[in-house]
Amino acid sequence: MRPQVVAHRGASHDIAEHTLAAYVAALDAGADALECDVRLTMDGHLVCVHDRHLRRIGAQGLVSEMTLAELQAIDFAAWKGDVRSGVTVDPDPDMRGVLTLHRLLRTVHDYDRHVEVAIETKHPTRYGGLTEGRLVDVLGDFGWAGPGGPVRVMSFSFTALQRVERLAPGVPLVQLVDRAANWSLLRHVIGEDWWLGAGIDMLTAHPKLARRLAQKGRNLHVYTVNTEEQLKLCLDLQVQSLITDRPGFLLGLLGR
Repeated sequence: MRPQVVAHRGASHDIAEHTLAAYVAALDAGADALECDVRLTMDGHLVCVHDRHLRRIGAQGLVSEMTLAELQAIDFAAWKGDVRSGVTVDPDPDMRGVLTLHRLLRTVHDYDRHVEVAIETKHPTRYGGLTEGRLVDVLGDFGWAGPGGPVRVMSFSFTALQRVERLAPGVPLVQLVDRAANWSLLRHVIGEDWWLGAGIDMLTAHPKLARRLAQKGRNLHVYTVNTEEQLKLCLDLQVQSLITDRPGFLLGLLGR
């Protein structure tokens, strides 16, 4: 069985990350799941933004100090341009603007096939546990704040995942790890049924660790897999899920 292909911030190799246009392109390419990062705005909305500040998109300000209305006034696609690799971005501001988690989940809910979502809560943040509390509220709007839903929650913060476990028992959790030394500490405390989200660079640099992790029987969720060589390593390790900026490209390789 092939691994699940998860679109990292949408089809972000071609289209500006975390925009609705990037996610629609990923769905059209056949992605099995979508990945997003979430941060809380000053007025309590969860938006799909990776960094705490807006420098990545050529704007100014901190997400946590801005309202949703202020973020909606910014073109989140302009920094990357309209065309890359032959892909044209829809000029509709709705496709280029800040994307709320609620809108992304509504898109998944209404899509004509089953799609899963991997949501990463970003820490540290001034709002601390309010982020996970609001996340569970949004999941509840769709009936997904429990077992059986299409959502899993990820974080590098062990404490953040504990919060989700307490607030929404049964939602799958993914402990993200980017350093081998961190895993030596986390492996003693994370839940038995939690997934492990391992960085591809860590697995490549530590092949013995990669083999041990694959043999543990724990679901392995690898990020960010963008080349054929990286894909071959994941197939060799028989990982369950892989995150990629290039969902169409990897699905084409897997189809071969």
